[in-house]
Amino acid sequence: MIGRRIVREALERGHAVTVVARDATKVTDEHERLRVVEADVLDADAMAELAAGCDVVVSAVGTARADTPDYSVYQRAAESLVAALRSFGESGPRLIVVGGVGSLLDGAGEPVLRRVPEDRLPEHLDQQAALDVRWTYLSPPARIAPGERTGSYRIGADRLLVSEDGESSISMEDYAVAILDEAETPRHVGRRFTVASRA
Repeated sequence: MIGRRIVREALERGHAVTVVARDATKVTDEHERLRVVEADVLDADAMAELAAGCDVVVSAVGTARADTPDYSVYQRAAESLVAALRSFGESGPRLIVVGGVGSLLDGAGEPVLRRVPEDRLPEHLDQQAALDVRWTYLSPPARIAPGERTGSYRIGADRLLVSEDGESSISMEDYAVAILDEAETPRHVGRRFTVASRA
């Protein structure tokens, strides 16, 4: 769901986009600047071949909606992508990871992770495990859901962003805006950041 919105935001901005999916029939969007390739993100050699010539690789791996989710796929995907991008050296594409809220700290400085169900921990942690290339990790706020694209958001570092009324949320559309803003104008290379709606 987030990946589809990132693709649409990138196309709206005039970028050429390659979508890599295990099942290409599930990608229903069509555009003259959109290429859909059927491949497995866990195949580092295939990922290296597909990343050649790209400026940015966005990892929006998802498994939570599967009938039997395998949360270990986040770590394995990160390791595969890092291996693929490492082969390019310093000139390779930058990796931007659609992260999890569990990596952030709450207002008391405690990890949000302590509130994440144990079976979901790998979804929030493992994506960071292998990031030793040029990377950026974008953690969402506590709630992210389909909604309105306002094009506006707040930026934070390691702490969960919470509004005065206690809300910590962003629309998937504005999260996609933040991903593309970072892709076009890198401000958080080699570190994590977070975003939330302004309202």
